[in-house]
Amino acid sequence: MEHTSDDTVHHVVVADSDRRLFSRYAGPRCRIWTYAEILPRRIFKAPLAGVWIDPIRPWPPLRGWVAQQAAKVAVTARLDAKVVLVADSDVVLVREVTPDLFIQDGQVRMFRLDDGVHEGMADHVTWHRVARELLGLPGPAPLPLPDYVSSLACWDPAVVREMQRRIAGATGRDWLPAFTSHLQVSEFIVYGVFVDEVLGAAPALSTAICHSRWDRTPLDPAGAVAFADLLPPDAVGMMISAKSGTPMAARLAAIRRCSQITGPDGSHP
Repeated sequence: MEHTSDDTVHHVVVADSDRRLFSRYAGPRCRIWTYAEILPRRIFKAPLAGVWIDPIRPWPPLRGWVAQQAAKVAVTARLDAKVVLVADSDVVLVREVTPDLFIQDGQVRMFRLDDGVHEGMADHVTWHRVARELLGLPGPAPLPLPDYVSSLACWDPAVVREMQRRIAGATGRDWLPAFTSHLQVSEFIVYGVFVDEVLGAAPALSTAICHSRWDRTPLDPAGAVAFADLLPPDAVGMMISAKSGTPMAARLAAIRRCSQITGPDGSHP
């Protein structure tokens, strides 16, 4: 709840088995969702397999990360909010966050790194191709392409609902089975391509909004503090990938350091 306004509601999506662990945080400003509440009841997680099964399209099964993406889209579409900040579980807010930060001239801004996707980024190229298929756009688009993938992004719920309708119209299927039928798909790229090529480009969000470390090597406390010292002046979030195996003590050291960097120029108080 820290660094957010009193009218900000946090929506936390967890596995059904983890609801009890997170239930103590539930309240007026924190809504705990499980996959069973978000996805259609017909979709279930296969025991011990790490995949989800949709009886309408049982093969191939949904990989866990595709189910997570679908859940983000489904939850956002349900919300009556000006803007939704989509944060990975590794992200920690380290500066004040208000809706005005993500709205410009009445339009929700969007993370976009122009020319960020090149031919050496095979997954991203595939995600762009799939996005165009889902949205009924001609393709392939020429490289380089914009990158919309971020550990901290902002979406307009009304736009997400329009995107769902567009996918349904373009594919002739409900948006969910159309989306999850792809082994390779990116919710952020589908949203970004929809906004830029169907609705018209949204105002860009600073690419430095989240200070991210994707490296899979662990940080010790000193290394974590050194990483935190590089916090950009526009950043409101910090992310150290869970896949790095960085211990909690080092993460807390980085969070504490970021909280001390308050000046607009990133200077220490």
